[in-house]
Amino acid sequence: MYTQNEKIEQVTESTLVLGVDIGSSEHYVRAFDYRGRELTKKVFRFSTDINGFNSFYDWVTQICIKHGKNEAMIGCEPTGHYWYTFYQFVKDHGMKLAFVNPASVKKAKELDDNSPKKTDLKDPKTIAKLVIDGRYSFPYVPEGIYAEIREVVSSRDRIMKELNAASNRIQRWLKIYFPEYLTVYKKFDTTTGMMILEKAPLPDMVKALGADHIVKIWRQQKVRGKGASLNRAKTLVDAAHDSVGKPGGQGAVMEIQMLLEDYKVKKQQLEMVTSVMEELTMQIPNADKMLSVNGIGLVTVAGFISEVGDISRFKNPKQIQKYAGFELVENSSGKHKGRTTISKRGRKIIYQVVLPLIRINQEFGSIYDYYRKRIKNPLKGRQAMIAVGCKLIRVFFAIMTKGVVFNGTKMIEDIHRPTQLPQAA
Repeated sequence: MYTQNEKIEQVTESTLVLGVDIGSSEHYVRAFDYRGRELTKKVFRFSTDINGFNSFYDWVTQICIKHGKNEAMIGCEPTGHYWYTFYQFVKDHGMKLAFVNPASVKKAKELDDNSPKKTDLKDPKTIAKLVIDGRYSFPYVPEGIYAEIREVVSSRDRIMKELNAASNRIQRWLKIYFPEYLTVYKKFDTTTGMMILEKAPLPDMVKALGADHIVKIWRQQKVRGKGASLNRAKTLVDAAHDSVGKPGGQGAVMEIQMLLEDYKVKKQQLEMVTSVMEELTMQIPNADKMLSVNGIGLVTVAGFISEVGDISRFKNPKQIQKYAGFELVENSSGKHKGRTTISKRGRKIIYQVVLPLIRINQEFGSIYDYYRKRIKNPLKGRQAMIAVGCKLIRVFFAIMTKGVVFNGTKMIEDIHRPTQLPQAA
């Protein structure tokens, strides 16, 4: 983490500054010195394969020799996934790659020609000038187990979205063809319900089976209990008799069978990826201690490690707060003092976990109530949630860096006197 002055100081007289416009199949680059003077007459274009990367390296080497530069600072926008291979090549060849904010590029591109047009010739120059001004950041690309955790967490997030989509499609089908099914089963994917959906998804098919045959199906699969009783079977058959669902045929049956198959595959994938995620996460020092915080589960811990990476790269928890988008932003001008808000530019996992945390965890719930109800400067709901989120970051930072055990009472005492704290419900 560098201040802007420290970033500016990294671009010296011996630095070759390169602005690269990242593309899917080709990249475009222009070269400048530390004062913003262009060192080449035209843009250099190279392909996104090894031959293109090697030609880029040779081009950079020739410019460095010609102009007496001994290091290269490369700036680019983090365009989709196209920068990953370029980053690896740059890193392997001892050059620095810096990111500039696409929003900054959009705002700054009118400074030279008073035109908002975007071209492969113009963008590299704008990017390079932002690097010279210190308006960049170095990307953090996790390695080793941190890279594996990020990959598996990303896979789990994708599978969860696909699983939810599959669930919604199944429930849509049921509301069209057999809406009463959802009154018999609060969750469509109960074991006994799924067995019948796979064999007889339409009301007419359920009626044709009859209660006794439905129970027989459950018994064959060795399912017992209240959910597989004759009364439950009769309830399902009665619901089928009174169904107002749209009549369906072979096409409707085929559709629900495919939807159910897709749902089951996603459930299996979710179990597999969660198992791998747990195995990897527990290899991180003190990750088990983070799970001791009531209301914090494996998904939260893995998500935090995925987004933060190696905790040792941060000097203090405030840096993580900024990284997480919990930085305070004030809008003031002259005598006008505007509202202080949250930047919201950053990672999401902490904000997502705060709401269930203040409901489940008594200590964090008490802190939330304190911020909401304190006499001096009480916070609004979302502001109080952000404050709790910042406290959670500090707790995680202490656990991961010092290996301490979470102590809810001490956490409350560190914020204010216990006598000032409203008693938790």
